[in-house]
Amino acid sequence: MKIMNINKLSVLAVSFLLALFTSCSIIEDVEYNVVQNPLQMHGGDVTLQINGKFVEKGLNSKVIAELTPIFFCNDGNEIPFQTEIFQGAKAAGNGKVVPAEGMEFKYSSTIPYQKCMSEGEVKVRIVVTKAGEQAIEPILTEKIADGTTTTPLLLNLDDKVVSSKDCNFKRVNSFTKQATINFTKGKFNILNKEKRDEDIKEVFDFISKSMEEDSRIDIKSVEISSYASPEGEIDLNTDLALDRGESTMKFLMSKSKRMKFKPGKDKTFYTVNPKGEDWNGFKDEVSKTDNEDKELILRVLQMTSDLNKREQEIRNMAKTYKFLEKEVLPQLRRSTITINYDQVGYSDDELKNLIATNPDTLNVEEIFQACINSEDLNTKLRNYNEAVRIYPNDWRLTNNKGYVLYTMGDIDGAGESFEKALSITDNEIVTNNLASVKHIQLGKKSDEVKSYFENSNLKESKYNLGLVNIEEGKYEDALLNMGEIDSFNAALANVLLEKYDLANDILDKLGNEDANVNYLRAVLASRTNNVESMVESLKAAFEVDPSLKSKAKIDREFINHFQNADFLAIF
Repeated sequence: MKIMNINKLSVLAVSFLLALFTSCSIIEDVEYNVVQNPLQMHGGDVTLQINGKFVEKGLNSKVIAELTPIFFCNDGNEIPFQTEIFQGAKAAGNGKVVPAEGMEFKYSSTIPYQKCMSEGEVKVRIVVTKAGEQAIEPILTEKIADGTTTTPLLLNLDDKVVSSKDCNFKRVNSFTKQATINFTKGKFNILNKEKRDEDIKEVFDFISKSMEEDSRIDIKSVEISSYASPEGEIDLNTDLALDRGESTMKFLMSKSKRMKFKPGKDKTFYTVNPKGEDWNGFKDEVSKTDNEDKELILRVLQMTSDLNKREQEIRNMAKTYKFLEKEVLPQLRRSTITINYDQVGYSDDELKNLIATNPDTLNVEEIFQACINSEDLNTKLRNYNEAVRIYPNDWRLTNNKGYVLYTMGDIDGAGESFEKALSITDNEIVTNNLASVKHIQLGKKSDEVKSYFENSNLKESKYNLGLVNIEEGKYEDALLNMGEIDSFNAALANVLLEKYDLANDILDKLGNEDANVNYLRAVLASRTNNVESMVESLKAAFEVDPSLKSKAKIDREFINHFQNADFLAIF
């Protein structure tokens, strides 16, 4: 508590007006109890809080006293806090009335932090007036507080950026290839002209290529779906569909034997699925035609579930049935061959070689995978440069190039890449990354940066928002947003919340190699009056970063130790 002894300041009788005060006290002792001493900077502001007291008969009943706390910086700057006005019981004015018995008062004023406020002290200037005239010379008290701790400025803007991992490269991709064999009415033998059809030739050429030494095709199985056209007896058509499937399988097995395609010689390689009468195919083929009775035929299919009755009703359309026999039914007498195969992609070693020697041969997913596989940052950057050259409109590649540049410390280069990625697509990964760069380039928060982070659900954006919260002095919010990450900034937020045990646990996990970690550990030790730990931590910090010595010498976190011999000995 500071008690400023005004010593019943009286006015000299140099005029009639002043002579009125020669025998009476104007202002007595005023007590100033500063809540936080030294003052502290939080969220870019410094708040001075005083619990004060006017003693009994501490203020003349006819005067007004204007109290203005002033921060006197060591460099000569004077920065005033808000003026508070008090008045005696008989004075005319709008100040707080101080009765004869005295009174307690609370004072609070917040001003923007200025750099010079890291060194200085707070005094109170008192101006006393009566009836609008100055009653005595202004009074300047002794120091009531020191200023200012700036520990929040230790914040490390380590904004988290995100690389896209949305690569669709698959080492093995599964595909199918199809061909169709058509049959004559009521038959299941395969005509020679069908064996020479283009789609059948393509199938066997495909099988041949799969057998080449450097082939990336791995044929896994063959499915055969066989059908009969919906005409005649149902049971006979069911058997006919089966026979067509079996006939197709034997044809493929025979051909595989001649080609020396070993898997195709084994019956287990095939699955035969006889489908019987192909009414679904019938409907599809009719729908493709422009026959005048098309709608009538489709309505019969829809309204008649009995297959025999359905066929008869269609046969009754004599003219239309002739059209169906010529244009539709032949397409349904068939077997469909489906080859199931895997396309085997490049190995990691092959991708590594190709991106280094012939990147233009890679598709976008292959080159993306090659970039992801790279471990050395210089190699990764070179690969992304190639990828962006070949595929300039793929946001993932441009974004990830920015990520690499950011990791390498090229913040401006990263920002250019993120801007380009944003011009391609707007998503929360890119906006987070761009906001991170802007945050670091500015060296402080902005409304734009904060908005980007707030509108993203990425954990990295939440962490980054936590950094903004620390700048705002919202330390609880910061810890909530940063999550369970044991980072320097999380330790800082806990120190600022005076959660020293939690802060110490995090700092222990961070080790002793980082200068700022050791410096924050020293701040924590000073606050808990652990002088030995404070000194050792400062020594460790200075060893890594000697420039911290000049900071520590004036840091008001250590003001209680400025005269300590052990503290002085480390400088």
